[in-house]
Amino acid sequence: MKIDLTKAEFMREITRVDQAPTPPRPTICFAGRSNVGKSTLLNSLVKKKGLARTSSTPGRTQAIIYFDVDEKLHFVDLPGYGYAKAPEKVRLQWGPMVERFLKGAEDLRLVIVILDARRTPSPEDLQLVQWLEQADSPYIFALTKTDKLTKKKLAAQIEANRKALGLEGSDGLIPFSSQTGRGRNELISVILGTIEDGGGK
Repeated sequence: MKIDLTKAEFMREITRVDQAPTPPRPTICFAGRSNVGKSTLLNSLVKKKGLARTSSTPGRTQAIIYFDVDEKLHFVDLPGYGYAKAPEKVRLQWGPMVERFLKGAEDLRLVIVILDARRTPSPEDLQLVQWLEQADSPYIFALTKTDKLTKKKLAAQIEANRKALGLEGSDGLIPFSSQTGRGRNELISVILGTIEDGGGK
């Protein structure tokens, strides 16, 4: 299946999985902490700077956002988590909303868990991975903002993240930079591969 990722458009915001667009299409989800560069990564993939909204106030987006991609698949931007200044009610809503979505989403092919290269996984990151395991959802990690580190420091951070996540070998984690384009083609290849092989749940 040939897919033009640049043909991406906003579809709708939902808070429950039964509000998802129908009929279901192969779905790729993007998840990560607030201010980790999730929207910037998504925009970089589709080459549309303003498609996924970036906010100067992390934690503001608290809906599940669907994008149509070439009328063939869905990109889904999950709400960010872990922002301390977000209202307590908002913080408490995030977990149940996302957990229910992961368990109930139709034709979910891949979840891209986005991490900041300058840090190691937080408890919220590890909780998300646990939910993904429980929901039997396929996932990989994208390590953003790699351009902000020296080559030596980045290598150390990649290794630290792999160890914290229990990853072995070179698979499962893609260093990424929206500034330099690093990792974009690799990430697209993984996404398209999940569509071609009919993976997912």
